[in-house]
Amino acid sequence: MTSSLPSPNAPIGIFDSGVGGLSVLRHIRAQLPHEHLMYFADSGFAPYGDKPEARVIERVLAIGSFLVEQNAKAIVVACNTATVAAIARLRERFPGMPIVGVEPGLKPAAAATRSGIVGVLATERTLCGAKFLQLRDQISAATGARFLLQPCHGLADQIEFGELDSDATDALLSRYVLPLLDGGADTLVLGCTHYPLVQASIEKIIARATDRSITLVDTGEAVARQLARLLANASLARSADGGIARLDGYTSASATALSAAFASLLGLDPPVHEVVSEPLGTMLIGPNN
Repeated sequence: MTSSLPSPNAPIGIFDSGVGGLSVLRHIRAQLPHEHLMYFADSGFAPYGDKPEARVIERVLAIGSFLVEQNAKAIVVACNTATVAAIARLRERFPGMPIVGVEPGLKPAAAATRSGIVGVLATERTLCGAKFLQLRDQISAATGARFLLQPCHGLADQIEFGELDSDATDALLSRYVLPLLDGGADTLVLGCTHYPLVQASIEKIIARATDRSITLVDTGEAVARQLARLLANASLARSADGGIARLDGYTSASATALSAAFASLLGLDPPVHEVVSEPLGTMLIGPNN
């Protein structure tokens, strides 16, 4: 547990099961360009979507502890599955810290739809979560929107492998997107932070399938806005005249792979450190970093 808040000059910790959270990092850097950032890709344990909830909670708490040890002043859970499974436990562990999660953008999708039918692309773990189902029922009751839920088995893996526009990825996207369009959806929620990284491919599939206007909902920008509000409310926003903002990467898998993802997806080349897990669940930066 944290007993006091760190200084405004401390970094923000952002983590995901892999590289999908880079889609959220992109929005955070755009809205908060003066903030120091740390990004943790738990690629050695990916994907979270097919793991038991207890294991996801255990992993999230371990990563949260690691980021706090690196002096994080706030944490962004840039993973829908981890948010659904574990953000409440993370907030219990670190009650004095601003913590922001992500969840599928059902509310903005319900506001955007014209047909009243919204397709939701997400992992099975997210779609089965009690928190998600409660949110769906609340928004459906309030707006009358009908949500078509589509679990996307294997899609996050393809993106994690860097196959953003391969034939295999295109086949998966077609398998998941086309039934939602056939079901009358005019709005699609990208309910996993990996999925905005293949938004261009999704748009191509939509263009081939229909001439209807289809809205895609990505909540990364809303996450960045909420983070900015929490930092301001806690007097933790870093000053614009505090010098150049720093970005560091951490991964439970290959530093080379995460460096390649930073370069190909964001055009960035930050230092990347490999992190190893100890038998008792603690995490340490590897000896070669």
